Amino acid sequence: MPFRFESLDIWHKAREFSTRIHEITANFPQHELYALASQMNRASDAVCLLIAEGSGLDTNALFGHRLGLAAGETFETVSGSFLARDRHYITAEQQAEIYGAGESLARKINAFRNTLR
Repeated sequence: MPFRFESLDIWHKAREFSTRIHEITANFPQHELYALASQMNRASDAVCLLIAEGSGLDTNALFGHRLGLAAGETFETVSGSFLARDRHYITAEQQAEIYGAGESLARKINAFRNTLR
């Protein structure tokens, strides 16, 4: 039997977002391995994981809370992309890609969250 989260478009989008973040941060300098790269990777992973976790909780209020946290982790990842750009770890194009994907994902998460209220 499939898990509830598997049917959610936002979960699939979160997986794509996380995969892309991991691809981009793989090229960060070695000294960022346990710093900004790790933080961005963990935040982008958390988006997907919080959606999955929330989908298995007993109430829509609890699920909605996890979705709020997932949106926050999306914002954190996007904020990290600004730091990465400032430090010349990524190009302006990569930062714009992360920004656009993060904005779209956060909107979808919040729209779905509003359907639970």
